[in-house]
Amino acid sequence: MKKYLLFLFLFLCSGEYTFAQQIAPLTVEKIMRDPKWMGIAPTNFRWTADSKTLYFNWNPENKTKEELFKISASATKPIKAVEKEDEKLLSLNYIYNKDKSLGLVEKSGDIYLQNFKAKKERRLTNTMERESSPVFLTNGDIVYQLGDNLFQLNLKTAETKQITNFTKGKPAGRTATKPATEQDSWLKAQQTELFDIIKKRNADSRGGARGARGRFGTLTADTKSLKPLYTDDRFLNGVVISPDGRYVTYKLTTPATNNHNTIVPNYVTASGYTEDIPGRTKVGESENVSQGFIYDTQKDSVYAIQTASIPGIKDIPDFYKDYPKELDTLKKKNADRQVNFFGPLWNENGSTGIVVATSTDNKDRWILKLDAATGKFNLLDRQHDEAWIGGPGVSGFFQGITGWIDNNRFYYQSEATGYSHLYVANISTGDKKQLTSGKWEVQSVQLSKDKSTFFIKANKEHPGITNFFKIGVNGGALTQITSMKGLNDITLSPDEKYLAINYSYLNKPGELYIQPNKVGAKAVKITESTSAEFKSYKWREPDMVSYKNRYGADVYARVYKSDNPHPNHPAVVFVHGAGYLQNVHFGWSTYFREFMFNNLLADNGYTVIDIDYTGSSGYGRDHRTGIYRHMGGKDLTDQVDGVKFLVEKYGVNPKNVGLYGGSYGGFITLMAMFNESDVFASGAALRSVTDWAHYNHGYTSNILNEPFNDPIAYKRSSPIYFADKLKGNLLMAHGMVDVNVHFQDIVRISQRFIELGKNNWELAVYPVEDHGFIEPSSWTDEYKRIFKLYENTLKK
Repeated sequence: MKKYLLFLFLFLCSGEYTFAQQIAPLTVEKIMRDPKWMGIAPTNFRWTADSKTLYFNWNPENKTKEELFKISASATKPIKAVEKEDEKLLSLNYIYNKDKSLGLVEKSGDIYLQNFKAKKERRLTNTMERESSPVFLTNGDIVYQLGDNLFQLNLKTAETKQITNFTKGKPAGRTATKPATEQDSWLKAQQTELFDIIKKRNADSRGGARGARGRFGTLTADTKSLKPLYTDDRFLNGVVISPDGRYVTYKLTTPATNNHNTIVPNYVTASGYTEDIPGRTKVGESENVSQGFIYDTQKDSVYAIQTASIPGIKDIPDFYKDYPKELDTLKKKNADRQVNFFGPLWNENGSTGIVVATSTDNKDRWILKLDAATGKFNLLDRQHDEAWIGGPGVSGFFQGITGWIDNNRFYYQSEATGYSHLYVANISTGDKKQLTSGKWEVQSVQLSKDKSTFFIKANKEHPGITNFFKIGVNGGALTQITSMKGLNDITLSPDEKYLAINYSYLNKPGELYIQPNKVGAKAVKITESTSAEFKSYKWREPDMVSYKNRYGADVYARVYKSDNPHPNHPAVVFVHGAGYLQNVHFGWSTYFREFMFNNLLADNGYTVIDIDYTGSSGYGRDHRTGIYRHMGGKDLTDQVDGVKFLVEKYGVNPKNVGLYGGSYGGFITLMAMFNESDVFASGAALRSVTDWAHYNHGYTSNILNEPFNDPIAYKRSSPIYFADKLKGNLLMAHGMVDVNVHFQDIVRISQRFIELGKNNWELAVYPVEDHGFIEPSSWTDEYKRIFKLYENTLKK
């Protein structure tokens, strides 16, 4: 019996050991399965309006789709929610009146009014069309948009009146309008002199609507007609009314013409025919041009917003110094640069509107005080960057993190010190105060309900650790609220008493924690999402290191050490994509497949390094813009300096180094294989940009300007110009329906290799994949090829 029990015990232990080791050794097939095998982390956190309950999406049972869960702020165990019953309790994004006793919200295209004291909801509109963008005026009335126009609702009388009369097209006869000649004037005067009907109609037109006929006969004398606001052939957008109801600002946008939209052929289709997917334009194509206008409802007049008064509006970017002829032409032209406007953002009493303006070359961002009576501006702040405006809370593509503290103070972020920090401007005096400072970045900002405190997310402790802080609106000490080492993404409850924290660590995917919004409070873990199979492997905590690059700047990296290095001491460099992205942080990476593949490589004797190269986010302005006019410059030499670091600190053999990456990482891989062929023996370039002149405008023009005005930047930054330098072994992989980096990119460089007679390259194509692969079979095939490349080139 004892022998039987001993045998059973050993058998069970053996079974446990087998289960614990079932994922080891790692294989490409195992790690590239549908990510559900790892466990699905919770997402989409949102609080109820009373802050008592947190809702989120989760799939702990690995079902076909995620489900809705909920938990009270004081509980520790979530339960499934009943979607139809519970979703209505969620906090809505109300627009409040001055004392916050009333709230407006759009639901399903209609406007609702919530009375918080009476706890009653009133439906204000019920139409087939969509009413949107409701706001309170200072007199208590409500304004909303229906179609292109604004309507004002008096809550006391229930009267609704139309405020604007945007009219598509041009005024009658405008298309044929020519400057009046003396003959025209004489004929017009003669008609008035001869005919009584002309005199009568002229008098009627001067008297407004008197005598005009409507649907129910003659209009009464007190009926007021609305001035037509003609949009011509332009698009109307950005309609904003001032809180006092007097001024309506709007933009008319002229669409770009003569552009060439790209086409992406789709070969594997249900129809059996090749079908075209309409694509984006390429960098350098014409952009839409917008013009701002102000409609004064009291004066019934319209005038254009003036850009001439904006400081530096005529400045010519420095890069034109490389093109003397073009520079001379621009100086003679002396034209205003094109500007995009965001706003105005009005203070509560409607006395001041702030406009955020960006130049279309994205080298300037202005915060401007609008004089609505004239359409002119007074400058509050100007950020100028000869590279391009950007950084957390600053991006030139939108108004950034901005807002009012009270009727006289306006907050915003700026990279003026080289790092994105929080500032407050006094509208009356023009004085500016910097609230945060240091060699770190403010990444998000939320003003408290009582407007006394800013809650911010920042990487103050380390570039790769984010935490939640608070600071007074007048400045003072920055107080840290969260303390878990890693990435802490916060969803603050409406009453600001609780934090829902999406927390992750280097080798641990995100989980939900709840913490009271107090210094020193404990964060309580709510979910456990990772599967037993995922936990059965001891995922590495990579070494978090930094080194000096050749320019003396600090570069941060993750190093995955091998416990049993191969005798050749090979190494692989992983290059993250997106360019402006941070992957060397203490949290779970969005590149989770690559994280697992790097573990697999380390298991097989490789040392792996993952570098936040120049151009990555999280490190301030100089790091962000270090690739200006030369992609494949400092961002590439950072990889080379990283290899040197591995040789010196980790004993890597410099003759056995490879690299891989996708998108921007694929681009760097190509540049490395061409321009640093003595450093990298092999490389895998995935979904790579091969010629920046064929990428999109918004991203590329910031960094390289445009091909026609800065060809030098494009020629030194595009791999296709260096294809003749390929020496090592190159694998390229690309999805054929990639609507981001088009398949054409990889086809063009393949043709270059053919014409150059290169034979040490191969191309793997994936007929059904877009830029980000979906099918596990595609991921598996791609990474089996990468692994085979390294096994054949770095170990032999």
